Amino acid sequence: MNIMDFNVKKLAADAGTFLSRAVQFTEEKLGQAEKTELDAHLENLLSKAECTKVWTEKIMKQTEVLLQPNPNARIEEFVYEKLDRKAPSRLNNPELLGQYMIDAGTEFGPGTAYGNALIKCGETQKRIGTAERELIQTSALNFLTPLRNFIEGDYKTIAKERKLLQNKRLDLDAAKTRLKKAKAAETRASSEQELRITQSEFDRQAEITRLLLEGISSTHAHHLRCLNDFVEAQMTYYAQCYQYMLDLQKQLGSFPSNYHCNNNQTSVAPVPSVSSNAIGSSALTSASGLGITSPSNLPDLRERSGSRKARVLYDYDAANSTELSLLADEVISVYSVAGMDPDWLMGERGGQRGRVPITYLELLN
Repeated sequence: MNIMDFNVKKLAADAGTFLSRAVQFTEEKLGQAEKTELDAHLENLLSKAECTKVWTEKIMKQTEVLLQPNPNARIEEFVYEKLDRKAPSRLNNPELLGQYMIDAGTEFGPGTAYGNALIKCGETQKRIGTAERELIQTSALNFLTPLRNFIEGDYKTIAKERKLLQNKRLDLDAAKTRLKKAKAAETRASSEQELRITQSEFDRQAEITRLLLEGISSTHAHHLRCLNDFVEAQMTYYAQCYQYMLDLQKQLGSFPSNYHCNNNQTSVAPVPSVSSNAIGSSALTSASGLGITSPSNLPDLRERSGSRKARVLYDYDAANSTELSLLADEVISVYSVAGMDPDWLMGERGGQRGRVPITYLELLN
C-alpha cells in the first residue's frame, strides 16, 4: 500500500467518524437517541473550570482598562506585544500634565507665586506619573500575566481535552445505537467489540479530563497569591500619591504672603497650610455659617497688642518646629505678630508656643 492509498483510506475513515458523530449529535438534540451522562463530580469540575475561565477573562480585561483607560493605547500595546516588539516610550497623563505645569511656571517666572506653585505642582504630578508607571509594570507582571497564562495555556489544554471527551462520548453512544440495531449474529459481535473499544477510550479520556480539571483548585490558590500582589502594588501606589500630595499641600501653604504676581502688583492671598487632618474646602466654605472664625473676621485681634482666648475646632498636626500642634476643643491663648502671614496667629499653651492656622480657631472673648 502506497502513501496515497493510506491517506485516502484515512480520510475516508475520518469522514465516516465525523458523519457518525454528527448523526448521533443531531439525534440527541431531537430526542431520538440516548446520551451517556457524565458523572456528577466530573460535571461539577467542568462547571467550575468554565466559571473560572469566564470570570478570569472579565477581571483581566477590566484590570487592563483600570491600568490603561485609553482604548487606543491598549490596542497599540496589544499589537506590539503580538509582534514581539517593545512599544515606544511616551509620557503618561500625570507626567504630561506635570511637564505642562513646569513649562508654564518657568515662563510665568519661578519668583511669582503662581509660577512657583505651578512648578511645584508639576514636579509632584511627574512623581505621581512615575508611581503610576511602576504600578502598571508591577501589576502586569504579578497579576495580569498569570491570569493571561491561564486563559491562553491551561484552559486551552482543558478545552482541547474536553472537546476530545465529547467526541469520545459521541463515538460511544453511536456504538451503542449500532449494537441495538444489529440483528445478524456477525454484525452483533462486531458491534459489541466496537462498543468495548469506544467504552475504554471514553473512560480513559474522562480520567485525563478529570485530572486536568482538578488542577483548577491549584489555579485558584495561585491567582489568590497574585491578587495579594496586585493589592499590595495598589496600596504602595496610593500611599505614594497621598504622601506626594500631602507634601505639596504643605509647600503651597508655606508660601509667604508678600509674593508679587505676574504683573508686579500685589497678589491674592496665599493658600493656607493644611495638614493631613484638615477638613475639606467645602467645609471651610460653610464655616462662616457655623460660627467659625475666618481671617477676615479678625482685624481687631491683629490691631491689639494683647492676647485672647480661642477654642480649637479641629485637630492639627504641626508641620515643623515653628508650628504648634492642636487638639480639638482645647482652649489656648493667641495673639498676632507684626509681619506674620495673615492666615496665621501665634498660639500659646503652657510653656509651648508656635504658629497656628486661624481657620482652626474660634475666638472666645
